[in-house]
Amino acid sequence: MRYPFESHRPTAVRRLSVAATAVAVAVSTWGVAAAPAAARSTDDVDVAVEWWDVANTMLAPPAAPVGIENFRAWAITWLAAARAVNERPSAGPARHYRKAAFAAAVHESLITFVPTRRAEIDQALATTLSRIPDGPAESQGVAAGRAETQAVLANRQGDGLDNVSVSRPFTPPSPAPGVWRPTPPALATAQWPGLADARPFSMSSPDQFRPGPPPAPGSDRYRADWQEVRDYGAIDSTVRTAEQTKIATFMYTAPPSFFHPAVRSALQELSGSLRRQAELMAVVRLAFMDAMIAVWDAKYHYVSWRPITAIREADSDGDPTTSPDPSWTPLHATPPHPDYLSGHAGLMGAVVRALTIYTGAGPEAPFTVANPNMPGVTLTYDNWAQMNRDMIDARVWSGIHTRTADVVAARVGSRVTHNIICKSRQLFG
Repeated sequence: MRYPFESHRPTAVRRLSVAATAVAVAVSTWGVAAAPAAARSTDDVDVAVEWWDVANTMLAPPAAPVGIENFRAWAITWLAAARAVNERPSAGPARHYRKAAFAAAVHESLITFVPTRRAEIDQALATTLSRIPDGPAESQGVAAGRAETQAVLANRQGDGLDNVSVSRPFTPPSPAPGVWRPTPPALATAQWPGLADARPFSMSSPDQFRPGPPPAPGSDRYRADWQEVRDYGAIDSTVRTAEQTKIATFMYTAPPSFFHPAVRSALQELSGSLRRQAELMAVVRLAFMDAMIAVWDAKYHYVSWRPITAIREADSDGDPTTSPDPSWTPLHATPPHPDYLSGHAGLMGAVVRALTIYTGAGPEAPFTVANPNMPGVTLTYDNWAQMNRDMIDARVWSGIHTRTADVVAARVGSRVTHNIICKSRQLFG
């Protein structure tokens, strides 16, 4: 069986660049270009990009919420902003109203989640409003933006997307072939099992897009996955290329940092339609949050073992063609949760579907992503689908996921985004 994005025979990736010096692009956070200086006219400033940069700075550690609560804050912020710009003023230019409403909604959210940085956030709002003529459009916009944020915050109370709820205790099933158990070297307890019980933003339930089960031990698909990750994902692999190792290492980080430059690039292309920009930002972040819930639902429903366990204990899987390698070690440490589905691949699949729907196959101009943990190394893209392929490959090359777990996750993420688009009128007003 062949899956979308599948490539069992990895090909060279030509978009990775290694420079001798640091990337000559100022960044405010991981791979995100610093905001340009403010222009004098309200029509000369892209308010969406301006506040994307503000939020990206304010919702970064250490002042901002961490973990699931950070992802939730992003979703609430842009959902409120998207709803705010869909309101209509009773007087004054609609474009002034929308800009004021958008900025006020984001401001209200940020001061809620990052109160220690209120002075900076207040100044950002004052800067935006100074470019909007005083009048009923501005004042109504500010009021509407604040009201939408407060309404979303009230609606999301008790949604289970807090760090305590998602970290509820979890007892792994009894050891058996194909069944997850804590992985070395840390043997850490299962991460975020309660995420599967959280209230989604757009899905009817966490299991709405739950896929079928992973390949059974001994099946042809299982064997193909097992052999690929064993060969390409080992720390001492002799078949993984240096370029593939760099890509795997580059992407061994939180997905938001990786796709933020892509979203910023897409927002710039949509400049001139604040409503479309706001919807894209909301779709990306709602899809990110709901894709996490969908992926974690599958993880803790199927509880499938990680490659390191499958390879080290291959003598227990009932397949005579797979021999155990008790000392096999992946390129990167295995995260403490089941293999099927892949979180990174699911989130990237969700984001790429959103970018494709709003801007087509790729950006008008290539964009470059930097990683402060790998000075001088960048990835440049001119097609959204390339990001999907790289993420899927990277998790295999890291030795921490099977290809099936990645490919099916990307498909689930895409379905989550499609569901949001279908419900956009209901979600955004």
